[in-house]
Amino acid sequence: MVFLSRIYTKSGDAGETALGNGTRVPKDHPRVVAYGSVDELNAVLGLLVQHLPGDSPHRTLLSGIQNDLFDVGADLCLPPAADEAAGQALRVQPEQAQRLEQAIDRLIEGLQPLRSFILPGGSAAAAWCHLARTVCRRAERDVVTLARQESVNPQVVIYLNRLSDLLFVLARVCNDGGASDILWVPGKNR
Repeated sequence: MVFLSRIYTKSGDAGETALGNGTRVPKDHPRVVAYGSVDELNAVLGLLVQHLPGDSPHRTLLSGIQNDLFDVGADLCLPPAADEAAGQALRVQPEQAQRLEQAIDRLIEGLQPLRSFILPGGSAAAAWCHLARTVCRRAERDVVTLARQESVNPQVVIYLNRLSDLLFVLARVCNDGGASDILWVPGKNR
């Protein structure tokens, strides 16, 4: 599917890049911004994985999500054609968001309900989860901005929305099941 014999092509030196269908667009085009944010999210998840214990089952979960994020990027870089047949292009599927929902349900079982908002932090892994969650939310906003202008697979927004929820829950899991969560105290410093 992918064959890279050279890393630099010089074709982007004038500030343009090619979409999956060959169309040249500026590098700050909303579609490029959207899949660029997804790429950044994937890199943050790579850092998060490095802060998990080597035997953590969450490594496998996050590895699958990183693979899904490449699917999201592939989906976004190829504008849907009006006559596109089902299965003609790699598109995010409802089952991918459903897997995230199942993981959320599994992870949340051991957590106490929240009685306050929590501040990003606690353990290093939890802090990376929170950073990934905020980057995920930005990616979601970038996709929504794109969708106002051009056709976008709605499953992409759904996937990113679920993923940010999962990252919030995983942050709590990484904080000793929520025991080390840092709670927001409204008006604490007034």
